[in-house]
Amino acid sequence: MTLEEKLAVGTVHQLGQHTFTPAEIVEFASRYDPQRFHLSEEEAAKTHFGRLCASGWHTAAIWMSRNVAADKVMAERLRAAGETPVEFGPALGLKNVRWTAPVYAGDTISFTRSFLKLRPLDKRPGWFLASKHCEAYDSRTRKVMEFDSAQMVRNGDATA
Repeated sequence: MTLEEKLAVGTVHQLGQHTFTPAEIVEFASRYDPQRFHLSEEEAAKTHFGRLCASGWHTAAIWMSRNVAADKVMAERLRAAGETPVEFGPALGLKNVRWTAPVYAGDTISFTRSFLKLRPLDKRPGWFLASKHCEAYDSRTRKVMEFDSAQMVRNGDATA
């Protein structure tokens, strides 16, 4: 099976959901993004958000946890089919990060990724750069986050 087939290039992959609780929003913000609309319902009510909302970086961190979990599920599925799993290397960066709508306490967010293309890495034989488009949606199917990513990948059985 080719790497392109294993990654299902061009297909939107559902990564799962997460419900953001007030406690975890405050905990994350206290450590990493201590702005008043992430730290206190009362303070958030005084801002344009009107109520407690998650940091965009919190939303991105949850996307990442769902992404890694999906990699593990893919590996199990490929092994069960007698195929060698994809080896995922590091991400080489993010572009076009946009938080397009707030994620409020109690919102359930769905996460997706789409592998767009593969490009061989000349200086790393067998490795490819996988371009991805990543998104998150609330329960009303309103996009709340999107970004583009590039990640090193290789086919475990060395076929492109």
